[in-house]
Amino acid sequence: MGFLKFDLNSIEGYVSDHLKLFLSMAAGSLVFVGLIAVSIFFIAVRGAEQTMVPEVRGKELTEALLELQVKELYPRIQLRYSQSSLDKGLILEQEPKSGTIVKAGRRIRLVVSQGVIINKVENYIGRNIDEVRVDLQTLFTPAGGGLALLSLKEPLMYEYSTEAPGTILQQNPEAGTDISGPGTLEFVVSQGQENARITVPLFTGLSIAEALEQIGRAGVDFRFTIRETREGETPETVVYQQPAADTVISADTPVQITVNSPETAAGGEVYRLFRYTIPENPYPLSVRLEALLPSGERILLIGVEYPGGEFTVPYKLPVGSTLILSMLNREIHRETVNPRTEDLSPEQL
Repeated sequence: MGFLKFDLNSIEGYVSDHLKLFLSMAAGSLVFVGLIAVSIFFIAVRGAEQTMVPEVRGKELTEALLELQVKELYPRIQLRYSQSSLDKGLILEQEPKSGTIVKAGRRIRLVVSQGVIINKVENYIGRNIDEVRVDLQTLFTPAGGGLALLSLKEPLMYEYSTEAPGTILQQNPEAGTDISGPGTLEFVVSQGQENARITVPLFTGLSIAEALEQIGRAGVDFRFTIRETREGETPETVVYQQPAADTVISADTPVQITVNSPETAAGGEVYRLFRYTIPENPYPLSVRLEALLPSGERILLIGVEYPGGEFTVPYKLPVGSTLILSMLNREIHRETVNPRTEDLSPEQL
């Protein structure tokens, strides 16, 4: 009996110890779970991180979306027609307004312009044809391609007029005509005055840069040639012009201008005549010749209203420069200044 009593006491002690361990572990688990629950509760109460709504009104949609993305905000986009074609693609309104503090992940309402609703033909008389071309492409060309609502009938009709060259004199259909479907616009455009006369400026004795600037101001047609510098002459200047200064000529008569060469060619530089044949136009169009230097600097050599034909401009530029010719702000030709030697033709000597 004593032996059994000893075993029972041992068993009771063993069970009691394990029960205490189990209860302790259970209590610890409850405390741990409670701490996690409390942490989750406070995180949920605290919510998402706060951020400030940026100002995106007046900006392109893509730019606005990037700014919202940085702030961890999301757009809700609405489209609306506006009063100006220049607004197309821009943000007109936003809600909430800029400066508002919101939680990250908030939806921001953006009202984006679809441009203007145009259901009648505008009055184009008195406007420049080149500006109207751009407007027609912007307003009436479908974004995904396809048939334009209004297109320009080519070729245009021209007539001499006291109005500036390129000015629209007549249009068909007339202003105010309803636009019911795809159609064409017919324009009569001013070609300038018939037999317009100009006085030839003085070019002889000017440096090349001064001569190019004078041409840009006077708007004369011109043709350049280069010959070698002769004794007593200042290098890189205009040494001859035809017709002479103060001669009254027709506006479409080119002035022949001869410049001489540098005394010595600097290392790494090229002195040459740029040549390019520009298509003939009914009236002069804006033409620019620029040089992009190896340093990255971009300089204007000449800006002029030019009617077309052979376009010649003397230049002295570092090897590796790029010459860029543009018409109506659209690039039509570019070439690199290479180190090859260009011989002068006999008639230029």
